[in-house]
Amino acid sequence: MKLNIAIVGLGFGAEFIPIYQRHPAANMYAICQRNVQKLKEIGDAYGIEKRYSSFDELLEDPAVDAVHINSPIPNHAEQSLKALRAGKHVACTVPMATTVDDCKELVRVTNETGKKYMMMETVVYSREFLFVKELYEKGELGKVQFLKASHQQDMDGWPDYWPGLPPMHYATHCVGPVAGLLKLEAEYVSCFGSGTIREELAKIHNSPFAVESAHIKFKDSDLSAYVYRSLFDVARQYRESFEVYGSKKSFEWPLIEDEMPVIHTAKKPEPDIPELVVVPDYAHYLPNEIAGFTTKGVYDADDQQHLSFTQGGGHGGSHPHMVHEFVSAIVEGRDPFPNAVQSANWTSVGIVAHESALKGGQLLPIPDFRAI
Repeated sequence: MKLNIAIVGLGFGAEFIPIYQRHPAANMYAICQRNVQKLKEIGDAYGIEKRYSSFDELLEDPAVDAVHINSPIPNHAEQSLKALRAGKHVACTVPMATTVDDCKELVRVTNETGKKYMMMETVVYSREFLFVKELYEKGELGKVQFLKASHQQDMDGWPDYWPGLPPMHYATHCVGPVAGLLKLEAEYVSCFGSGTIREELAKIHNSPFAVESAHIKFKDSDLSAYVYRSLFDVARQYRESFEVYGSKKSFEWPLIEDEMPVIHTAKKPEPDIPELVVVPDYAHYLPNEIAGFTTKGVYDADDQQHLSFTQGGGHGGSHPHMVHEFVSAIVEGRDPFPNAVQSANWTSVGIVAHESALKGGQLLPIPDFRAI
């Protein structure tokens, strides 16, 4: 019995259609897009018959088992809640929501309905993350001592919601890996704002900061992490970095895109401590039918690549891994990673961090979503 999947939003969402079409446990059943012309173009290009221009009508279709939401950020929480209440499993692109209250409600409704919720965080399925996770699980890092991540990007020229966005309101790409590696839960956060973006951007969200940098303390752990973000008026090539410092080995992200990361090994002669490493691909984790999708370019049926995919360096080959995790979790009746509680925790770190920055770095707690 294959799961009937519906994809909602066909900008970035279209990247996933061929993966679901080839996944052995999925049936790429329906697509949903308000723009009817776009709906027709994508439906014709991929041979998908079931097409909806209304999200509510899609949810009324009893044949739909699960929805993968790729709509604009302000719609994520509302659409995810509607879908869960309609009895559908939900995968949603990041972030889960834009308020802590919506995160709480999503956890509550996921628990109430018994359906699966997964936030589609690319970084925790990127080949770099999978590489570091493998080193950690083999014991090669030794005791993990510190985690660090950044996400810097020039978002001038992006549409709608993005201009002037507080940097930490889109922080899951750096919070996800530092929390996700050891499956830690953020307990509290302190964040500082630095610098000022130009006034016409700052006034949109009442957020003046060019950079926001936060320290996260993890619950029931001796570890903390440092994450920083910038979106406007900071000179920097696109970078989503993730670094882990262990007692035996540490992993550092390259400073320039397409260069090699560095592994530092303790107790070697000083010049030999660092070495450049080639990060392998992890297609072997996947069913053969979708393994080819880990390498960039499979989606390039034309040049109309979504900005987030181009700027995001193909998201580290993560797309088929995320699809496989979502589908497998439903089929196996287990929670996906990240589940609703983890997604809420990661998303709320950013929301609360921005609040902390507005309060001069005040230490603020993250709600305990497991208690909901």
